[in-house]
Amino acid sequence: MTIAVDFDGTIVTHEYPRIGKPIPFAIETLKKLILEDHHQVILWSVREGDLLKEAVDYCASKGVEFYAVNSNYPEEVTGRNTAPRKLTADLFIDDRNLGGIPDWGVIYQMIKSGRAHQPVPEGMAMEMPKKKKFLGIF
Repeated sequence: MTIAVDFDGTIVTHEYPRIGKPIPFAIETLKKLILEDHHQVILWSVREGDLLKEAVDYCASKGVEFYAVNSNYPEEVTGRNTAPRKLTADLFIDDRNLGGIPDWGVIYQMIKSGRAHQPVPEGMAMEMPKKKKFLGIF
């Protein structure tokens, strides 16, 4: 499968623009998906320029080499006036999913068992970070 994975809040905690603390088992799971299960994993991030390079370098230092970064394939030319940031992937792993993100062990089991498109079992999703309430008038 082609799997697109977000960085901030998914691989590391949200500390943008800094790199946050590692999310437990994210790196280990990504390595297993890439090296053992032979999935094509794309880093899919809002980061650009030096901040994106920092995220890629962080993952590489942990042994995670992505198939592509913010693109569908390595040779795709990306940028604001070229290729769209919409990826073609079989699966997206992102902490901003409806319902939050499951624990990385659950993510791996869902992918391995072919149940990645089924709802996360009750109580298995990690809690989403709290956001500030919008105080505007609707």
